[in-house]
Amino acid sequence: MANLHLLVLIHGMWGNPAHLTRMQEIIQQTMGAIENSGSEPIELVVLVAQTNRDEWTYDGIDWGGERVAEEVMNEVMKYEKQGRRVTRFSVMGYSMGGLIARYVIGILHQNRFFETVTPVNFNTIATPHIGIPNFRTAQSSIRSFFGRNFLSRTGEQFYCADKWSPKGRTLIEVLGDPEYIFYQALLLFPNIGVYANAINDHTVPYITAAIELTDPFTEYQKNDIKIEFLGNYEHVIKSYSAPDSPGPLSTNARLSLLARIASAVPPIPPAFQYTFPVNIIIYPLLPFLIPAFLSLLVIRFSISSKKSRTRLQILEADLARERLSHIIAKLEREIETATLDAYENPELLLSLGPVSRGSGPEQLVPKAGTIPALETSSHSISYLTPGQLKCIENLNKIAWLKKTLVFFADVDNSHPVIVCRDVKSEHHRKGEAVLRHWADHFEL
Repeated sequence: MANLHLLVLIHGMWGNPAHLTRMQEIIQQTMGAIENSGSEPIELVVLVAQTNRDEWTYDGIDWGGERVAEEVMNEVMKYEKQGRRVTRFSVMGYSMGGLIARYVIGILHQNRFFETVTPVNFNTIATPHIGIPNFRTAQSSIRSFFGRNFLSRTGEQFYCADKWSPKGRTLIEVLGDPEYIFYQALLLFPNIGVYANAINDHTVPYITAAIELTDPFTEYQKNDIKIEFLGNYEHVIKSYSAPDSPGPLSTNARLSLLARIASAVPPIPPAFQYTFPVNIIIYPLLPFLIPAFLSLLVIRFSISSKKSRTRLQILEADLARERLSHIIAKLEREIETATLDAYENPELLLSLGPVSRGSGPEQLVPKAGTIPALETSSHSISYLTPGQLKCIENLNKIAWLKKTLVFFADVDNSHPVIVCRDVKSEHHRKGEAVLRHWADHFEL
């Protein structure tokens, strides 16, 4: 029976499988068809998740995870019927897909999938691991309002406005808690890596994609930050450094800033950005076109959100299917009951003795003291919730977590570029170097 390494690719919000076409092509080109591993060959097979696309991404990270986990199990059974066996497993999530991936591996771990299949690589690209922070700016506040109110369940989870667990905790908090199975499933992967845009990602800011408290690339031109790129991987940062005390703008920085100002277009949607002579016709109409455009956008979001909430009502009413969230709810109730019993009967604590870690959700938590806690500073955390701060601390406790930073200085929005989302776009093709870096470091 042939041994297979199953790689699952998961797209992001408003996305579809076509957005990951170039990613799939590059990983298959790089890995080839078959590699010998010991005495038996290993073949890479790629599953691009199909069930969450377009408006279906409004239904939440959890329901997206349920669907993809079902796709994975169906794919494994399909290969078994062909006389081929999945023995190794990896996942790559882009944007929202990275959060879905973290949920998926929790489901698989709960179903004892990793008892027979070896987890190998877990990667994300431009994923909001701690949700979308509110930076206390007008633009950020507006985005937060519309996200929470017009993106259905997903928007609530992105902006940590949900009460996902029975204790009222957000899904983002639960995903990053070592006491829950999502975090424990993540620890099973020997290769964990995140890719983050250092600048110009207007969708997923640096601190949430890179899981950091501070952003060293804020006003990078003014700070005269020095960046060294990694060999053949254009735009991938090898190292960076900033002066201890920022001085005046360097000559190059001033010239670059002036060039950007001179070539800048008005802050308008891409659909209205035209060059001469069309811009002469379009720009005078902007006071009418932009409100109409925004109105249509709100209407579209509202309709999609309403459809999503209707689907969610039907899904939540299906009592025949036990989801992972139900299992976690039971676990929280059991913990709460045990705590109350111990409070009312202190002698129970003495009789329990040391806690044994078995195959349940308590296993694989990093030992206290083995990994230093993340240091925080008051000026860097004013816009983060306590839950987000804890997520950053917990995720950074994973000693083998690798972070790769990407720097696109000459694009308006680096979020789609980093995965080469549109191969027909010249700007998007710049992301191929990032995908090749990931593929070259992929362990088969």
